[in-house]
Amino acid sequence: MTQPIGNPSHIGNLDASQLGPQPTYLPEDHADVEAKKRLDAGEEPIDIVAELPASSLAWAILADEAHGEGRLVDSYAYARVGYHRGLDSLRAAGWRGSGPIPWKHEINRGFLRALNALGRAAGAIGEGEEAARIEEFLRSSDPAAIDAIAAGE
Repeated sequence: MTQPIGNPSHIGNLDASQLGPQPTYLPEDHADVEAKKRLDAGEEPIDIVAELPASSLAWAILADEAHGEGRLVDSYAYARVGYHRGLDSLRAAGWRGSGPIPWKHEINRGFLRALNALGRAAGAIGEGEEAARIEEFLRSSDPAAIDAIAAGE
C-alpha cells in the first residue's frame, strides 16, 4: 500500500503525532503544588512567593491582583518573574523551547497563567509587539488555556 508523501500518517512504526515535540508536564514536586495548597488554605500570595519563589502560580496571582488594582508596571514585573521561573521549571522538565504545555495538567497552569498575565500587562503598558508574541506562545502552548483562564479556571 502506498501513502502520499505530503501528509504521512505513519513513518515506520511511529504515528505522525509522535514526530513533533512532545507535551511537557511539570513534575508532581513542583513548587506550584505546594503553592496551590497554601493558596487554597487562604495564605497570601506575597507570603508564598517569599518562601516558594519558583512558584509561577503565586507570581501569576500577584500579577492578576496588581492588574486589577491598576498597578500595571507591578503586574508586568510579577508576571515576568512568574514567566521566567516557569521557563526554568519547564526546561528542567525536558522542554526545549517548543511543543505543547497542556492546560489539563494542573501543575502547568501556573506557568500558563503567568504567561497570560505577562501578555496582558505588556499590552497594558504599550508593548504591543511583546503582547502579540506572548499570545502566540500561549496559543501554541495550549489554545484551551486562553479560554480557561478567561473563564476563571
